[in-house]
Amino acid sequence: MTRLYETMYILRPDLGDEAVDQAIEKYQGILTENGAEILETQHRGKRRLAYEIDRHREGIYIQMNYRGDGSQIATMERAMRLSEEVIRYLTIHQEEPKTVSEAVAAEA
Repeated sequence: MTRLYETMYILRPDLGDEAVDQAIEKYQGILTENGAEILETQHRGKRRLAYEIDRHREGIYIQMNYRGDGSQIATMERAMRLSEEVIRYLTIHQEEPKTVSEAVAAEA
């Protein structure tokens, strides 16, 4: 059974554009190699962190939305944990969007 997931991760702010693109491709590749379908990837840009993490006050935010059975997440998160370029990451399971007919039936 496939589910909808979202992973947000923060890269070190001192990475160049090419290194950021390589990191995005790396994590997308891990997901697709293990059977996930990438729906959307958003490069949110460099933003100030709420608090200092590993002596960094800024980070480059990346958001990935994908569909998979859940087995891909452990492999991707392990790669992120071992990577020097990722400061933080978080994966959440999203609810499937309701269709119009389901929304109307729920209101009745």
